[in-house]
Amino acid sequence: MSSPAFDCESSRRADAKQAQGFLGVLMLDTRFPRPPGDIGNPQTFTRAGIPARLLTVRGASPRAIVQEADPAWLRPFTEAAQALAREGATMITTSCGFLAAHQASLQAAVDVPVWTSSLLQCRWLQNVGIITFDAASLTPAILRAAGVPEGTPVQGLRPGCELQQRILCNDTKLDFAEAQRDVEEAARRLVAEHPHVQTLVLECTNMPPYREAVAAATARSVHDAETLLLRAWREGLTWSPQATH
Repeated sequence: MSSPAFDCESSRRADAKQAQGFLGVLMLDTRFPRPPGDIGNPQTFTRAGIPARLLTVRGASPRAIVQEADPAWLRPFTEAAQALAREGATMITTSCGFLAAHQASLQAAVDVPVWTSSLLQCRWLQNVGIITFDAASLTPAILRAAGVPEGTPVQGLRPGCELQQRILCNDTKLDFAEAQRDVEEAARRLVAEHPHVQTLVLECTNMPPYREAVAAATARSVHDAETLLLRAWREGLTWSPQATH
């Protein structure tokens, strides 16, 4: 199995570096509720002791990024990443897993580690399956850009379900209990169809609040954007386009 596609600094060096800066979060332009655990909720990082600064890319709606996927959005996200780096960000992430499509370009634009998506960790996990916000929009090109091994099972939310509908419509309301059931349902379908899968990765940055529920419902290990960022921040990990062996 390939080992993680990143370079590890010593814990001491990583701690010293991070103490001088902050985690920059490139935000979609949204208004839907975000419970703790969601990458767009500052409490997600406050409770972990990570200083964070959120920067919204105006006009970048969930539908525009996920379903329309206009490559013209790369420029404003690049400019936002560069602005955060100039302000002192020592690591940068995003509030949408589909921005993995631009991982290489965003990383090349700044001199600090960029982790656009939880999908980036798929290549160092064993027997992995992906739960995504929209299976129809998670194209092979995005999976390749994230380094996801070919043939990795993918299961999306049921089209039109509470979580998907509220986010795509950028609604001001969200039934958290129903959203949790939506994610659990997708996870159960994936493991039923692919029983060999032992590890689940939640692509959507709005899914981490439901991580424990998904783990309980499937008896599988569950990873997401929050778990990736906590590890990357604490261990000083940097992304590389090539896996090492």
